[in-house]
Amino acid sequence: MLLKEWAALKNGSDIRGVASEGVPGAEVNLTDPVVEAIARGFVVFLNVKYNLPPEALTIAIGHDSRISAERVKNACIRAFTESGVTVLDFGLCTTPAMFMSTIDEELKVNGSVMLTASHLPFNRNGLKFFTPEGGLEGSDITDILSYAQEGRRIGSGTGTVKSFDFLSRYAAHIAGIICKETGLSLPFSGMKIAVDAGNGAGGFYAEKVLKPLGADVSGSCFLEPDGTFPNHIPNPENKEAMQAISKAVLDSKSDLGVIFDTDVDRAAIVDEAGREINKNKLIALISAVLLEEKKGTIVTDSVTSSGLGEFIREELGGVHHRFKRGYKNVINEAKRLNAAGSYCPLAIETSGHAALLENYFLDDGAYLVTKLLIKAVKMRAEGRKLTELIQNLKEPKLAAGHRLNLTGSNFKEDGKKILDALSAAVQKSSNMSLEEPNYEGVRVNIGDGWFLLRLSLHDPLMPLDIQCDSEDCLAEIYNFLKSFLSAFDCIDITPLP
Repeated sequence: MLLKEWAALKNGSDIRGVASEGVPGAEVNLTDPVVEAIARGFVVFLNVKYNLPPEALTIAIGHDSRISAERVKNACIRAFTESGVTVLDFGLCTTPAMFMSTIDEELKVNGSVMLTASHLPFNRNGLKFFTPEGGLEGSDITDILSYAQEGRRIGSGTGTVKSFDFLSRYAAHIAGIICKETGLSLPFSGMKIAVDAGNGAGGFYAEKVLKPLGADVSGSCFLEPDGTFPNHIPNPENKEAMQAISKAVLDSKSDLGVIFDTDVDRAAIVDEAGREINKNKLIALISAVLLEEKKGTIVTDSVTSSGLGEFIREELGGVHHRFKRGYKNVINEAKRLNAAGSYCPLAIETSGHAALLENYFLDDGAYLVTKLLIKAVKMRAEGRKLTELIQNLKEPKLAAGHRLNLTGSNFKEDGKKILDALSAAVQKSSNMSLEEPNYEGVRVNIGDGWFLLRLSLHDPLMPLDIQCDSEDCLAEIYNFLKSFLSAFDCIDITPLP
């Protein structure tokens, strides 16, 4: 592979690529030799980090339901064992559980690998890496890919492989938290909770957490792992996915519905009426739970609504710190704030990535849902419903999003030029203002709404997000942007209506 082909496998703080045939024009680049080289690169990374020879290392590996999982896993295991590493094969698992294995006192795992591409199509797969310090940073992924490209390998011999059902241990850990916090051995007795796992790895939550604690989970759907994802995209942001769990709740007359993405690092819920609680509503709900316990700062990504900020400040008495897109960005910012002396219990993206201080700042969809269900049990005992906590949240009436392609040869330079010009234009305007503080792109307040134009970190495009309360404001935003952006020949504005 060429240097640029290795670099293309990097996806922020993960590695992702094409692992299966079946999509025209998508050539497989996560071949066995490539995967083995990456796995050997992870061994080198751990050796450098901990100054331990391969035969002293233990690496855990797990995967979601993807059709390429077994092949990719076996390629990793070959590379690990040929280096002399001890391997724990967890089989079907979740991304959060893979991190938890690294802090398990009995297993003494030095590093772990989760094979997943989240909600991406069936032909994709990827590798997420963890150490006891947490998920790797983007710079760490660059190092691993550099080792792989160079063909670096250390150690020799035959490492051992042991199968281990860690997902059941993780489920027991979650169930124990629920019983402890509610003070009940069957906290969900009399409750009907539907789970939609999207044919990913999340079915365990219904079978190994909710059902043993007394819940009726008969309204659940798509719990069976199936890497072709035949029913809907396993993504709490996806319209069809949310419609599926809403229908399941209504059809089964459940009290609540829960939906996970493929590897269970994201989640959302619906209420008994099938109303979606994701994105801004989900952030508001978990913020209400946490800030009731102790006031502090909630870190979110850049596209959260103005109403959410107002709700956190005025209804919950907290601080809203709107930061950048990217789950690692919001997590690292929350860690920074805590280190600086500002109590921050939550880092969360509108996508459903939620990381709690009390849970190692691990973005864990199962833990997020667990925290909400504990509160639901307590409120149920008082004759109240969980959604009462966000009844005063103001939601925008209109929302739109577009991805505008940059067509020049240097998209980062072109994007910066556009954003600088936009900032200058808004400052000269009498009916628009810049949002301050702002950490990503240019966010503009106009009329009864706002828009945010930003530059993608990795792709030649500029995402545009818009929220407002009237058609007139929406039209004003579109008219302004079409007029402003038409002056730049490096951006395609045809997606704008």
